[in-house]
Amino acid sequence: MPQATASWSELLSGRNGLRSIALAGGVALHAVNVYIVATILPSVVRDIGGLSYYAWNMTLFVVASILSSALSPKTLDKFGPRRAFMVAIAVFALGTTVCALAPTMGWMLAGRTLQGFGGGLLLGLSYSSVRIVFEERLWPKAMALVSSMWGVATLAGPAIGGIFADAGYWRWAFGAVLPVALFLACLVRTQIAAKSSAPRGSGPVRIPLPQIGLLVVSVLIVSVASLSEHVGWSALGIAVALLVGAGVARLDARDVTRLMPIGAYDLDRLGSIYACVALVSIGITVEMFVPYFLQVLHGHSPLAAGYLSALMSAGWTMGAVTSTSRSPATADFYVRVGPIVSALSLVILGLLLPWAPLQDAVLRWVVIIPLVGVGLGIGMCWPHLLTYVFKVAPAGQENMASSAIITTQLYAMALGAAIGGVIINAAGFTDPGGVQGTAQAALALLLVIALAPGLAAYFVTRVVRGRRQLRD
Repeated sequence: MPQATASWSELLSGRNGLRSIALAGGVALHAVNVYIVATILPSVVRDIGGLSYYAWNMTLFVVASILSSALSPKTLDKFGPRRAFMVAIAVFALGTTVCALAPTMGWMLAGRTLQGFGGGLLLGLSYSSVRIVFEERLWPKAMALVSSMWGVATLAGPAIGGIFADAGYWRWAFGAVLPVALFLACLVRTQIAAKSSAPRGSGPVRIPLPQIGLLVVSVLIVSVASLSEHVGWSALGIAVALLVGAGVARLDARDVTRLMPIGAYDLDRLGSIYACVALVSIGITVEMFVPYFLQVLHGHSPLAAGYLSALMSAGWTMGAVTSTSRSPATADFYVRVGPIVSALSLVILGLLLPWAPLQDAVLRWVVIIPLVGVGLGIGMCWPHLLTYVFKVAPAGQENMASSAIITTQLYAMALGAAIGGVIINAAGFTDPGGVQGTAQAALALLLVIALAPGLAAYFVTRVVRGRRQLRD
């Protein structure tokens, strides 16, 4: 007999409600922190220095998240849900404390790495624990609730970061996260089971650590290259990183413990989808730099700059919501148009930000349109790309195919942030710096990054062709 449809009241009431808060809180803690840091980082570098390491704050955070999210199944298997969550919260809280007390950028980056490791572990555990904590009929609504925390973060993160940065107390923005982490730990301690009641697999959980390690190395190579004063060395670093990334594909094809499903490197079908996921994800990495551009070039306060930057994520949500539940033909249209909208919005934003007349108190708000457009284009194609992955994944590898989406997205964002660091430093972000250097960096970064979703528009033709063949 088919299971009865679960209601939201059943998920959010009683003990289920407390468990829902615990799992959703894991994602919220990670997501809100992302927007807090993006908002306060201009204030951080003005206080403790380290402008040339600006991009490293996102790169190291995401790289650590890649590693820990990949380790989350092993952590869950070894420690059980409760202890695994407690370890993740402890690491995240330690990293947050280091960030709050950081006297130099070196300490800040150490804290961001710990935050990323704990946050990535929280992400992986929150999604993986849905099937452990709830009955099967509650899974769809529980997954929707957990995923919706990114939308909550776009509202809460800039507010928390902006209020403290405006007042001149950016360190307290990190401090404000710690009571939330403590509350989450109390919920986990009382509501999440010590051991999993879900059936165990036939053997130990295996993690493709060599492949993940090489992905991390490739990103770090680009990050180090971004510090070079010579463009040639920076370009060489990017080339070497791409070669290392290509080596991951060769290793993954031969390894028994795979990172990606079979066919993930075939650009005629599944590979083209992952390529699109990676390329449009690179486009959103400018979100880390935009608050600084808006504050220096247009005179926005940290609070206003944080919310303006968050419009990209809001546009993503808007695009995803409005493009779903459409006919196949309409879905193909959204998949084709989405990357183009994102690329054009990045180009327009790149031309507008350095434009002197936009420093006018009224005209400067015109950037809202391209900021929304960057995320809107990604959201238009995102749900259809993910759905197609499920449809064409090899039989028996559906779970691997879905987890590979997260790995691809995080890797692309880390690599995009690292490449962004190369671009802005080469364009004059630190030398000459100031308004002139920032204007040059904004123009160069946004025009170059626009090439990523532009290239996705090419691969999307392969995706649409495959969708039509599957329907036929």
